[in-house]
Amino acid sequence: MDEIEAGLAALINRINAVQEEKVHLAGDLAGREADLLVRMGEMAAPLIGEIGVSLLQAGRQDSQGEIFKPQYYREKMIVLGKTDPMPYRPDDASKQVADQYCVLTEKGEFAELMYSADGQTVDSYFCPLDPAEAVEIYGYDLMLMLYRALQEYLRGDEETVEALGKTLAFLKEEAKSK
Repeated sequence: MDEIEAGLAALINRINAVQEEKVHLAGDLAGREADLLVRMGEMAAPLIGEIGVSLLQAGRQDSQGEIFKPQYYREKMIVLGKTDPMPYRPDDASKQVADQYCVLTEKGEFAELMYSADGQTVDSYFCPLDPAEAVEIYGYDLMLMLYRALQEYLRGDEETVEALGKTLAFLKEEAKSK
């Protein structure tokens, strides 16, 4: 067997070993997704007040569909997922659900926001969501989106720090030249 065949055989053996390890680890993780989501939510909660957004609770719509007189939820939240909406809201069966989202609140709690619109009013239903239910309804995307939100926030903060550093260096150089 020449060197190429030996290298290829070693590569294939390594691929098989990694695939076996992946199956083993995935089996160990099965059923613990909600635990992971809870832990991630707890760790991220202190940042939600800074990185989250104020989401619409209710508002009136003008003839072009623009919102006026908006009311927002007090707590900031980040949107982690969207799913096909339920036909009707649990709090009022006469209201159809237009959009349904999973959010993480400043308190580190997961919830569903269901939005309804009747042409004149847009309002929402806020429903706390058990992490296991969240994973069941929205899937693994919740964890990925939470990670990405934190990663994007960090990237933005790093760029701000870099820009501030450059500005200070510029000012120091200007002061030296005077």
